[in-house]
Amino acid sequence: MPDKRIENLNVYSEDLLETPEEVKRQHPSTERAVRTVQEGQSTIKSILGRRDHRLFVVVGPCSIHDVESAREYGEKLYHLGQEVKDTLYLVMRVYFEKPRTRIGWQGLINDPRLDGSGRIGEGLHLARSFLVKLADMGLPAAGEALDLVSPQYVQDLFSWTAIGARTTESQTHRKMASGFSSAVGFKNGTSGSLTVAINAMLSAAKPSCFLSVHPNGHVAVVRTRGNENTHIVLRGGGNRPNYDCSSIRQCEELLAAAGLPQNIMVDCSHANSGKNPRRQIEVLSDVTKQIRNGCESIIGIMLEGNLAAGRQDIQSDRRKLKYGVSITDACIDWATTRTAILSLRENLETILPQRLNKTTAIGV
Repeated sequence: MPDKRIENLNVYSEDLLETPEEVKRQHPSTERAVRTVQEGQSTIKSILGRRDHRLFVVVGPCSIHDVESAREYGEKLYHLGQEVKDTLYLVMRVYFEKPRTRIGWQGLINDPRLDGSGRIGEGLHLARSFLVKLADMGLPAAGEALDLVSPQYVQDLFSWTAIGARTTESQTHRKMASGFSSAVGFKNGTSGSLTVAINAMLSAAKPSCFLSVHPNGHVAVVRTRGNENTHIVLRGGGNRPNYDCSSIRQCEELLAAAGLPQNIMVDCSHANSGKNPRRQIEVLSDVTKQIRNGCESIIGIMLEGNLAAGRQDIQSDRRKLKYGVSITDACIDWATTRTAILSLRENLETILPQRLNKTTAIGV
């Protein structure tokens, strides 16, 4: 029994959650959903291994706060993905948790009612239900892993996973990534440091063990084989971008020096766009030119888009929230996203197959 004289002095309640197994039983994966995830994981690993010439593009809302508008976005993205699948592999950005430097909304899992009530059990059900529907639609999903417990509820439905700029330096997250079935993208640090992400990739490739939760709810020691399907994500930092030619070359050199494959994703948002959503298109245009001019290390792109442009603050009256508008970082709208993706495909459809046929020493 806890000794209340010295334990949990600042804790006033501990609410039990349903176990991962129980939540999965209530929201089981369909056969099509499983095939979607398998194909997504396999395709992205093939892109990293230069067995598939396409770029993979992670695109979608900064965060999911309304599953209905997210479902509509997913349907649009699925059909666009079918149009460009010869050149691009589209993966929907489905972020349920938000890291915070200070305070703010922490995401659908932690605060599904957007009111600070912290109904995490409800959030886990919402998140898993949405991911099953998305995968059953045939659309692969990308998520960000922030803690050691929630992945037990939803990680099986992600085709790609990010470890964010604030957590890439965390040894705990590196150990967790070493056990993921999906490929993992480590973002460079908020200061712009690439060394943090490169060290994370080296660490995640090694077998590891850590404390987490077993699917049956018990605390367990998780032992992993290591995950070699990792890459770096350049998102800018220190109030400056890092998607330009010289930054890409520097990243290639550091990866090669570490004995790692020269696999780079460019995040067109965050510090690379100066938090201006419209500048994402400028970043994308520059990256497209680099690929056309012979850059072979860029294998992925990330965009933040929603049904409508911009952002909005959370309203006390939820009915006043605008449908399809972000409540975290500002996003580009669907029309802009569609135009950008179609243009990317048009510019690269004859270029990317040539990269696959080359035998240059790219480090894979």
